[in-house]
Parts: sequence; structure tokens; C-alpha cells
Amino acid sequence: MIEIDNLSFAYKRSKPAVIQNFSLNLERGKVYGLLGKNGVGKSTLLYLMTGLLTPRSGRVLFEETDVRKRLPVTMQDIFLVPEEFELPPVSLVSFIELNSPFYPKFSKEDMMRYLHYFEMDMDLNLKTLSMGQKKKVFMSFALASNTSVLLMDEPTNGLDIPGKSQFRKFIASEMSEDKIIIISTHQVRDVDRILDHVLIMDNSRVLLNESTVNIQKCLLFKETDDASLLANAIYSLPSVQGHSLMLRNLKDEESDINLELLFNATLSQPKLLIELFLKNDK
Repeated sequence: MIEIDNLSFAYKRSKPAVIQNFSLNLERGKVYGLLGKNGVGKSTLLYLMTGLLTPRSGRVLFEETDVRKRLPVTMQDIFLVPEEFELPPVSLVSFIELNSPFYPKFSKEDMMRYLHYFEMDMDLNLKTLSMGQKKKVFMSFALASNTSVLLMDEPTNGLDIPGKSQFRKFIASEMSEDKIIIISTHQVRDVDRILDHVLIMDNSRVLLNESTVNIQKCLLFKETDDASLLANAIYSLPSVQGHSLMLRNLKDEESDINLELLFNATLSQPKLLIELFLKNDK
């Protein structure tokens, strides 16, 4: 559904490329977690996927159409929630009246439902809202637009604890087989239970591109003070219980994915992780 083909981009001609010869395919029906260190190009990649930036070379295709052309057929079906944004000093009703026509599948009923769960209503003036409230309103509008592609950059930043909980429920309940959702974040604990697929990038490379099902089949995550397990760990971090461990899943045990552990392990031992998943696929 989305094909990123040999993409390169730099903000200035004299500067090194932020993204260089980057390729990736994204499929319908998945919630992707896009992880990486600061400065590796995650936000830039999202902007390139909407056609808001022009690549130095390569292209992004959405349903075989180059997104840089910014054609209505693609723009009406892609929505980006950036990390930072401004809303105009108007009423929410006016904002919806002005912007919803650009999205043919926008549902006012859905908008009201999302706002309700965020404990907000339609009778709002956007000028008076806090940043967290603005994020809830904009997130509600994004979800109510019902686009096939939803791109979100640090969506939980600025949300309170109930807001983060509602966000997870929205993503889990509204996902369908015809949608792609990509969440770029450093707040891994806010999204670890809702992802179908994990992408870890570094220096224009995709270090990890695996479904959560494959990750759980291949790897086991434990909190323990067992010294014998620690000795066999692929990667470990100190924790309240002793250590957080990432081990080979040799007995088909079930465990929740520790994204922080997986991310650090992938950056420190990318070749080992690649080999583990290749062996698991055979």
C-alpha cells in the first residue's frame, strides 16, 4: 500500500543527507511503531510520506501514486499528526466546518465520540485550550477523518494519564484491515500493547522490521533476579526486580514485549538480532 523506494533527503544541499537510499514497504491492517534515536530522520520520513517535503532522490508511492504530487486522491486519504502544531483561534465547530470537507470519510459522530471519551465537547474555543487539550482535539479530528493512512509523531506527548489510556483504546478499537497507522515515538511504554509491527531505524537503515508476533516467538522478556538467566541474556537492564532480560525464546513461552529493551538491544547488537530472526523464519 505504501512503497518507499530508495529515498534520500537533505534539508540543505550543502548538508549531509538525513535519509539516504532508504526503502521500506508498509501494509494495510497494521499499527507500526517507528523507533529510533533523535536525529535519525523519523519525523522527516513522516513528512516525506505525506509529500510535504521533496526528496533529493527516490519516491514514496501510496496506492502506486507519488505522494509528492499532492493529488487530492492521495491527500484526502492521508492524515499527519505532527509532534508540534498550532490550531487557529476559532471555535471547534468552525474548525470542523472549514477542514472536514477535505476528508470525504470524516464523521462528525465519530468526532463527538472521541471528544466525549477525552472528557471534552464540541462547544470549545481553540484559542483557550492548553497544549494537552489541543492535542486531544486534533487527535479526535484525525481519527474522525477515517483516512486509510494515519501518521502520528509523538502522539502521547502532552497527554495526561487518562488521555494516554484513551488514546490506546482508540487505536486498538478503530484499527481495521484497510488502514495503516504509523506511530513514531520515544514514549514506548505508551504504545507497546497496541503495535502490530516494530520498525527500528538508525542512520538510514532499517535495523529491525518485524511483527510483534514474530518478536514474541523469537524472544522472551523477563523481570528476574535469577543469576543463571542473566548469564544467558541477549541484553539486560537493571530493574526493581533485579534485571529486565531479553532472552532467546527456546520453549515457546509467552511474554509481553519490552520495547525499551528491544530497542537498546537492536542498536547495540543489530547483526545478532537479524541472525536470530532469520533462524526463526527457517
